[in-house]
Amino acid sequence: MESQLKMPFKLHSNYQPTGDQPQAIEALVAGLQQGTKDQVLLGVTGSGKTFTIANVIEKTQKPTLVIAHNKTLAAQLYQELRDFFPRNAVSYFVSYYDYYQPEAYLPSSDTYIEKEATINEEIDKLRLAATTHLMTRPDVIIVASVSCIYSLGSPVDYNRFILEVVEGELIDRQSLLMQLSNLQYERSDSDLLRGSYRLRGDVIQVWPAYQDTAVRIETLSDRIVSIRDIDPISGSIIEKAPSKFYKNNMALIYPAKHYAVEVKSQKEAMAEIRRDLNERVEELKKIGKNIEAYRLEHKVNYDLEMIQEFGSVNGIENYSRYFDGRQPGEPPYTLLDYFKYNQEKFGFDSFLTVIDESHISIPQIKGMYFGDRSRKETLINYGFRLPAAIDNRPLQLHEFLERKQQSIYVSATPSEWELKMSQNRVVEQIIRPTGLLDPIIDIRPTKQQIEDLTLEIIKRKKISQRVLVTTLTKKMAEALSDYLNDPEKINALVKKSKEFADQEIIYPQVAYLHSDVETLDRSDILDDLRGGKYDVLVGINLLREGLDLPEVSLVAILDADQEGFLRSSTSLIQTMGRAARHVDGQVILYADKVTKSMDSAIKETTRRRQIQETYNLKHQISPVGINKPIREKLLQRQEKDQNNNKNQKSILLKISNKEQLNLTAINPEELTPGEKQALIKKLRTQMKKAANELDFELAGIIRDKIKAIES
Repeated sequence: MESQLKMPFKLHSNYQPTGDQPQAIEALVAGLQQGTKDQVLLGVTGSGKTFTIANVIEKTQKPTLVIAHNKTLAAQLYQELRDFFPRNAVSYFVSYYDYYQPEAYLPSSDTYIEKEATINEEIDKLRLAATTHLMTRPDVIIVASVSCIYSLGSPVDYNRFILEVVEGELIDRQSLLMQLSNLQYERSDSDLLRGSYRLRGDVIQVWPAYQDTAVRIETLSDRIVSIRDIDPISGSIIEKAPSKFYKNNMALIYPAKHYAVEVKSQKEAMAEIRRDLNERVEELKKIGKNIEAYRLEHKVNYDLEMIQEFGSVNGIENYSRYFDGRQPGEPPYTLLDYFKYNQEKFGFDSFLTVIDESHISIPQIKGMYFGDRSRKETLINYGFRLPAAIDNRPLQLHEFLERKQQSIYVSATPSEWELKMSQNRVVEQIIRPTGLLDPIIDIRPTKQQIEDLTLEIIKRKKISQRVLVTTLTKKMAEALSDYLNDPEKINALVKKSKEFADQEIIYPQVAYLHSDVETLDRSDILDDLRGGKYDVLVGINLLREGLDLPEVSLVAILDADQEGFLRSSTSLIQTMGRAARHVDGQVILYADKVTKSMDSAIKETTRRRQIQETYNLKHQISPVGINKPIREKLLQRQEKDQNNNKNQKSILLKISNKEQLNLTAINPEELTPGEKQALIKKLRTQMKKAANELDFELAGIIRDKIKAIES
């Protein structure tokens, strides 16, 4: 154990902490070493908050859970931390559903909606890898979405089901195969798939569900002769690097799923389910709900038959309390329990929880429980589920707080809740290493705000700068986009302006961005803004967290004096911060009065600007604009004129510099068997490439196309 704990978190980076990063790192580390439970890192956009957290992890040597409020931000943080800690176990843990329709009942229309879900196998592998790392290694960093507060199997049960195979060990081969089945590995007589095993003479091949390599176990006369890592596709042997955690002549195989239950426990759980079913049926009949009683009896008995016959059923998670051995109302096991297990196993005093964009993540964590409970109560009341279904749930906020141990809340705009939790222990990281300043703020009247804004946009169009505009409604965003894209209206306006008299007008290209815009289109629009296809982006609340657009020099906020969520102090600070990535950053607030939120946001932004100015002057730093390359897309989309000039989306997949595939245009019926085989091989390579780069939407599209060709 001692040798394992000497394995440090080792940060690899070409950069050294600069600006106020050193003092932020020192203060956070000191707080953690003193046992402080909650701290706040108030870090502005572009100040290098992730680098600061990476330094804190290295200096404190604590296993760390990083929580982000959506998959996209989680993926970005995962990639950054994976680069910072290439020799440590950095994992990604988010919801593994490509598509998820929860089970529900709508009494008003008497509509029952069955649960539908499509599991992304690559994300499932990453989730299993995360929990396996927590079982086996002390140097673990996991970047997760709020799915980390949802139910998992018990870590004690999960760890009890380890299969340890050692070279030279005497073991009956049939017993070994039975143990693999108990770990929920499925036997395959043809292809070796993730989470399966197959028998080839005296050789057993197992593909652990949580890794990219398979294990080849050669047996002879009930003795393990050799254990080698192999490529699961080609079967070629992979030389394994020396491990600091266990010897190379052995293999540790963990369960293929997070729920692992002994046969004896399963029988006991099913007997308890039947007892609760009988009680609930009698209860429903007593209050005159005979239809509901019949419905429940029929459904639960069917589920039990499926579990007994096949080991699972659609919606088995609704019975998780019985299989976990929990009491009614007792919270489920979650990823935080696996961290607790890791902490105790490797002798850490605590683990660290970092909550990114905490002003959004904490309310999200708080709201998960109530939405889930409301849906479940309706199902229970109408006889679709046993009352125990309510215990398959996310953690409540107080349960999460009890389990998270030491934490750092990271936000540019921490809410009162985080400040209260940390007892105002706030570590500020205001200074940007680039010297960039928070934007200059200008307040202008709402009268003729559209005309004034249009002239400001034309100015920036001439010098190839970009503009973001926030409105209060979708309709206004669309109407403003239409107005700015109308040359006649802009011509009429410019003629009235002395500033642009006798000047050639270069018309801006404008797009709008709101929740009705598809996810893939959203990313394309943002890249097109950076690339210059668009000069202006109009939106509502989607222009705050997670947008890094260094080409934007102006942020205009219409109707800034309309108090509410979209014009709160927090929202205003976040939105104005989008202009802090440009040397000429400016914000225009169109308002007829200065609200309390405006006043607070302006004062805070001005304070941050003054701190940066003082630092720049002291160190003779001139602000430098950020030159951030636009990441090349694996997936390219273009408009193609087909069917009487009706626009249809084409999906272009880049195979190489000289070859592209139009996925939309592939017709399996037109391909020969040889062409299908060659095409599937190419698509599988691209699917794995997309998954490795965390582009799971693209991987899912390619997977569906492969299935269509195969069928």
